[in-house]
Amino acid sequence: QVQVVESGGGLVQPGGSLGLSCAASGSILSISDMAWYRQAPGKERELVAAITSGGSTNYEDSVKGRFTISRDTAKNTVYLQMNSLKPEDTAVYYCNVRVRRLFIPSFADYWGQGTQVTVSS
Repeated sequence: QVQVVESGGGLVQPGGSLGLSCAASGSILSISDMAWYRQAPGKERELVAAITSGGSTNYEDSVKGRFTISRDTAKNTVYLQMNSLKPEDTAVYYCNVRVRRLFIPSFADYWGQGTQVTVSS
């Protein structure tokens, strides 16, 4: 099995910073893409940022220049550094990893449980 655990959410004032981390563990042979999604109340889940195994990144337009995604391949961990936070960034943030498990030839997506980020004064 594969476990995906996020950490680092919380309450922050507008203009503040917060860092999220997500670690995958279990019967992992390799990880390709890693990504962060978010879901605000009453809205659909949306992609915030993604990073490939080669380090290429892409960001949702509203977070460009404020958020930075990175990964530590050796630790099967992905990070999201969020700066200049705005109230509209408030959401539950989910980690997604695309994993190839031992003895299984194809990749599959695994999700974390989500971590709440609240931006409010």
